[in-house]
Amino acid sequence: MVRFVLDVDLDEVVGDPAEELSRILRYWAGNVKHYPFEPGATEVVSDSAYTPVGRWFITAEPAPGAEG
Repeated sequence: MVRFVLDVDLDEVVGDPAEELSRILRYWAGNVKHYPFEPGATEVVSDSAYTPVGRWFITAEPAPGAEG
């Protein structure tokens, strides 16, 4: 199983968390095609103030709590 994981610490974003998460999702939705879709691919995620607030990564690990 290969998974794409986006991890954003909403307590760390500048401004309204809903607005910041919306901006992050729009940005990465358009940019993700430029990255390899293989386990180990990763990138830092920043808010509108260019402060790192998380990361996305591709993993072969099962989802937390997933059986199998």
